[in-house]
Amino acid sequence: MPKVDASTRKRVTADWAGAFEGFDVWKPLRLARRIGPVVQGITLDVNTVGDAYFPTAHIHCLSRDFPVVSLGLAQRLQTSSGVQESIRFSRHEADFPGAVRVLAEQSTLSLFQPPTIEQIVNACHSFAFNWQNMGFPPAVDVVEDSVLIAATVERGDLVEAGLKLARELAGVWQKARLPLDWVSAEVWLEGLTARVSDHDSLSRVVSGQVLKHKLQKVRELPIDSGAAQ
Repeated sequence: MPKVDASTRKRVTADWAGAFEGFDVWKPLRLARRIGPVVQGITLDVNTVGDAYFPTAHIHCLSRDFPVVSLGLAQRLQTSSGVQESIRFSRHEADFPGAVRVLAEQSTLSLFQPPTIEQIVNACHSFAFNWQNMGFPPAVDVVEDSVLIAATVERGDLVEAGLKLARELAGVWQKARLPLDWVSAEVWLEGLTARVSDHDSLSRVVSGQVLKHKLQKVRELPIDSGAAQ
């Protein structure tokens, strides 16, 4: 089956945007909203054949210089048995209402009420911890993102919690599975601590990333840090 045309992609994107009115259309098949230094997105990730898409909830940290808006903490729509589920473009009208409901139920972070920074950071911590327990490669970037996000909004308590988790995980990560440029846990932790101590630099990175990825048209929601009042 040939890949779907631009008009179909536009129509499918509009349907999902109508279902999640808290998000804006960023690109075809991609919805997004900004929560401070975080992009929360819903991506309709097209399969290799091009005849179906995987609804995927995710986040992206703007506090690091990165060439694309990534699918961090990606959660694809799943069946009740835990199998990733795609929606055929030919069956979109029939299947997408149910997919909307299930994706919203399965997403760790709310797709309706904007999550707080604390909820986002805690989701990163849980992901990194669970990833390690399941035997997957170290979630170095996720741990870094949790700390960078917290530092950007000046949540010192969450920064310390993230650095504590970083120290714990760095002590059990297998070196053979770490990034090729990894020198040592000490060097990594020192570098991460230095980055989060420079708030002005983090803010400049966020501003630069917004421009680079053309996110100006995406709504920026008020930041709820989640801190106790």
